[in-house]
Amino acid sequence: MGILIPISLFVAIFGIVYVFLSTRNKERLALIEKGADAGIFTRGRSSYGIGKLIILNLSLLLIGVGLGVFIGLFISANTNLDEHAIYSAAVFTMAGLGLLVGFFMTKNLDKAKE
Repeated sequence: MGILIPISLFVAIFGIVYVFLSTRNKERLALIEKGADAGIFTRGRSSYGIGKLIILNLSLLLIGVGLGVFIGLFISANTNLDEHAIYSAAVFTMAGLGLLVGFFMTKNLDKAKE
């Protein structure tokens, strides 16, 4: 009985992805048959490779986590606040700031490329 939940979750996710991809493929084929420009499929995407953007955002995320651990250690050493709460708050705050910086850097890269 306990195996039904993971199996049904997998089937649901697979079904959603399959319907999404097959519908997208049918829409694209219909547009191509009508003579639409194929450039509409890539419009709005970044001109940089997706791998480079993932590496940029992942590196900034990891830098943020490292800074969060450092700041949490600094705060817990110099105050008598709860150590676990300080570490969690500092890590999540700095990781979020790292991702935010990554978002703005990606946005600026796209603007500079245009």
